[in-house]
Amino acid sequence: MTKIPKSLLFTVSIFIFLSIGLLFLGKNTRNEENQGNKTAAVKNRLNPSITRVQNVENEKKVLQINSLSMGQTIKNQLRNDPSVFLIKHNEKTESHYIKKEVNVTFKTLPPTEELESMAREINGKIIKNLNSTIVFRSNKLTTKELIEYFNRQAIVEFAEPNYLYLQNQIELPNDLLYREQYQWNLSAIQAEAGWDITKGDEHIIIAVIDTGVDLDHPDLRRRLTNGYNVLLNNDFPDDDNGHGTHVSGIIASETNNQEGLAGVTWYNKIMPIKAMNAEGYGTTFDIAKGIFWAVDHGADVINMSLGNYQYSSLLKEAIDYAYNKNVVLIAAAGNENTMQPSYPAAFPKVLSVAAVSYTGQRAPFSNYGDYIDVSAPGVQIPSTYFNQQYASLSGTSMASPHVAGLAGLMLSANPNLTNKEVIDIIKNSAYDLGIPGTDNDFGSGLINVKNGLEAAQNQ
Repeated sequence: MTKIPKSLLFTVSIFIFLSIGLLFLGKNTRNEENQGNKTAAVKNRLNPSITRVQNVENEKKVLQINSLSMGQTIKNQLRNDPSVFLIKHNEKTESHYIKKEVNVTFKTLPPTEELESMAREINGKIIKNLNSTIVFRSNKLTTKELIEYFNRQAIVEFAEPNYLYLQNQIELPNDLLYREQYQWNLSAIQAEAGWDITKGDEHIIIAVIDTGVDLDHPDLRRRLTNGYNVLLNNDFPDDDNGHGTHVSGIIASETNNQEGLAGVTWYNKIMPIKAMNAEGYGTTFDIAKGIFWAVDHGADVINMSLGNYQYSSLLKEAIDYAYNKNVVLIAAAGNENTMQPSYPAAFPKVLSVAAVSYTGQRAPFSNYGDYIDVSAPGVQIPSTYFNQQYASLSGTSMASPHVAGLAGLMLSANPNLTNKEVIDIIKNSAYDLGIPGTDNDFGSGLINVKNGLEAAQNQ
């Protein structure tokens, strides 16, 4: 496959959120306590007493990264890129796609001769192909003109822009940073209590569609299964951005190894899929291809800490394919503090995750709306980072992998669960935050590992 130029990549927003602190412990007492008692319970969750741990004198250096600023830098680069078209939804949100390029899905894939004839008619060429979908690029026609041309063809199912997806980041084991009570996020979701039920199963695979993973990181190198680099069409999904490594560490940083961090799951494997470039964004086509590859190679759960505000039929096709294969799909809700639905999180078959801070409030950057399903810690989350480092980042990109880790643990406890059952249990076992019941800020509430695993066992 031809290497895609930077200008062709569709911006997938990965939302990274910076924070370190202590969060919430307690039972799912949804609708059982008045607001005053509930406020006190939330505060107690923010100051957990961590048992089974010991203090250490030496301190692991953790990079403090302004991931919100990083996200703005990516947007500024795209706004100034002459090959990228900007769609302004409102004052807060925008989407992007590659000019003079289009994704075309055929009802039945035509013969090579017919495809080449179409390429000549548009004065262009074929860039990529996936099943019955072809990416065409023209030397003279605009994206709108390309869509009009292909939609006139009876053999075409649909034609649409090649959108860009951006990172959604804003930046009791004996692991060093966990012992220092640095990982407030794990206490908040009752991970330690959940580990008494299961610590995971290496046969349950969690795919991370992202910028790849640092394949040599000491906290990840033994936690990986075979992966895929969509951009280079090879089996070397090494991370040249850092986002994918951070997301993967939240899920499955090697636990109880006296290194820096603990992951949500001790034993589930990560399948690294590199579908975004060093700048932190990727195209609809590459994200979709990554999903297809992950499903076909045994992924049980797929995490997507990325987003875009434009609906894509090609991405929906990939989501439907994965869901119909019983894969649990989880995505970050977005980081613009807006009700504008972000995709893939807004697809009904995807579990959409908002971010909370260690105060128990919705993170100020986190998107909200009726498409939010649950929430998870997303402010100053310490995790692995590329170049064998550690970093603290913020964003719904950081919240989503907590939920992916829980899904992996649930399937480890009960591998007979369907993806719908996993999603329903995660929502029904959540700790209610905000107004009683489901709401636009937190969905069903803050995920609860202990409650979720107990329900999975009893299903």
